[in-house]
Amino acid sequence: MSEIKVPAMGESITEGTVSRWLVKEGETVNQGDVLLELETDKVNIEISAEESGVLEKIVRQEGETVEIGETIGTLSAGTGGGSGASASQPAATEQKQSAPAPEAPTPPPAPVAVAPESSDSSSKTASPSARKLARERGIELDQVQSKDPIGRVYQDDVKTHNTQSVAPSAPPAKAPAAAPSAPAAGGSTYTKPVERQRMSRRRATIAKRLVEAQQTAAMLTTFNEVDMTAIMDVRKRRKDKFKEKHEINLGFMSFFTKAVVGALKKFPTINAEIDGEDVVLKKYYDIGIAVSAKEGLVVPVVRDADRLGFAEIEKSIADLASKARSNTLALSDLQGGTFTITNGGTFGSLLSTPILNTPQVGILGMHKIQLRPVAIDAERMENRPMMYIALSYDHRIIDGSEAVRFLVTVKELLEDPESLLIEG
Repeated sequence: MSEIKVPAMGESITEGTVSRWLVKEGETVNQGDVLLELETDKVNIEISAEESGVLEKIVRQEGETVEIGETIGTLSAGTGGGSGASASQPAATEQKQSAPAPEAPTPPPAPVAVAPESSDSSSKTASPSARKLARERGIELDQVQSKDPIGRVYQDDVKTHNTQSVAPSAPPAKAPAAAPSAPAAGGSTYTKPVERQRMSRRRATIAKRLVEAQQTAAMLTTFNEVDMTAIMDVRKRRKDKFKEKHEINLGFMSFFTKAVVGALKKFPTINAEIDGEDVVLKKYYDIGIAVSAKEGLVVPVVRDADRLGFAEIEKSIADLASKARSNTLALSDLQGGTFTITNGGTFGSLLSTPILNTPQVGILGMHKIQLRPVAIDAERMENRPMMYIALSYDHRIIDGSEAVRFLVTVKELLEDPESLLIEG
């Protein structure tokens, strides 16, 4: 019998969650068959059988958190359940032959009175602090009236119940301050419908890291706007030939990636990270591109973006986005990254303040392109396709003037697309 263990999945991953078992106990598997899916903070991992046999036991169930190296199931060597059944049959026969004659049936024991359950066994949903206080004061949670719309009992509800029970002479209230349910037409009550869903491991990790980024970094955001006329003109004139030659569409992301790389070369601190009391200046440009997937936002990385042409950048982004949506990203696709670009404009966002993708110290937010009146000179106004851009940065190592000049550089490079070939 062999143990099924959680494999090592990269230096930054120490645990995962059993997403689902694809094989049931007692089923036969062949070497290489996928046994289960494991969800980690970054990607989903498939764990395969290292040998053929029968899945004897599932040790860790779906939804449980497991650590690297932990046993999550056992697999018996063999060809299938048939051999296991035949092997156990003689033993069962032998046991049957050697077993002593059955004794006379013992009369059932007399019924024993069961003490009433404590407040912890109540069917009511309650917060841990409410349950603790109820135990200390000897209060049954079923008797506590909740002010919560969905009936959850909190510590204040227990305190209020205790006060009312201590003073029995007080007249009963006509109606609760906030009813847990609303009256129906016939005078009965109904519970307002809710649905409780457990966060996926990835969503919980995203939430944790976003909060950590706001708590640990001195994050500020500066804004500017870009006139997209020149880029849209280039795309209009060149898109057909570009696709014919490179078999990929000419999008906006390649322009923005090139502009970001050009600006990072002028302001290297924004391509750095903080390590204790040191600033680590990175001399390479691995640009993270935020992609919305089913389980939440992921940031795959375009490696060495400064060495890539427009077509190579577009192909890399398209490939990574496809992997993200099909949940086939590898850890190597997500690790590292020196700066991030996120495009809320694809969802219609006009303006936002992106949150840092730590340990990076800068992130650029793109937004919706919208026609707005722009002053061409003192006498002329024109409707131009404008985009707001935002740079969130860590003020611990990046000064405000540096952040503003970085964003101005990005703006100037985008408004003069030919310069991207020179500056890049």
